[in-house]
Amino acid sequence: MFDTKEEKAKMDKVVDRFREEMKKVRTGRAHPDMLAGIKVEAYGQFMPLNQVANVTIGDATMLVITPFDPANINNISSAIRADSTLGLNPSDDGRVVRVPIPPLTEERRKEIVKTASEKVEDAKIAIRNVREDARKDIKEAKLPEDATKRAEKEIDDLTREYSDKIDEEFKNKESEIMKI
Repeated sequence: MFDTKEEKAKMDKVVDRFREEMKKVRTGRAHPDMLAGIKVEAYGQFMPLNQVANVTIGDATMLVITPFDPANINNISSAIRADSTLGLNPSDDGRVVRVPIPPLTEERRKEIVKTASEKVEDAKIAIRNVREDARKDIKEAKLPEDATKRAEKEIDDLTREYSDKIDEEFKNKESEIMKI
């Protein structure tokens, strides 16, 4: 009998990584994970924003960034401004950086959904790669023909189940993005 625990674990990781990617997608409301991909030049090297500052929510349309070292405040503002995919314009008062989250236009919402759908395809490709690896393992195991077919069907069912999970996550995110 072919054990699918390893494949399930790999597919779970793909879905978890997809969920993390979806958290970074802008929805019109302030969320600290929006800035998760920002790298700030501090102390002579590029570091993730969460390692040089604390990111909190001021209100539904405002992020407040408090740097651990006030000397990095200009670098933080510059790094956020430099990421054109976010389209944010931070301002600072010498102690904290305030990042107003502008309301999304209908056109920008559709653009964000399109970008997010590319991440869906990447996740599905990763799941199909797990399926292909499992199929190779099944062939290498030289199981009897009926056991091989049963194992392949199990892997295909798993692939379908996890693809559906990704579609469901995306559908939820899409409705969140498109909601005004």
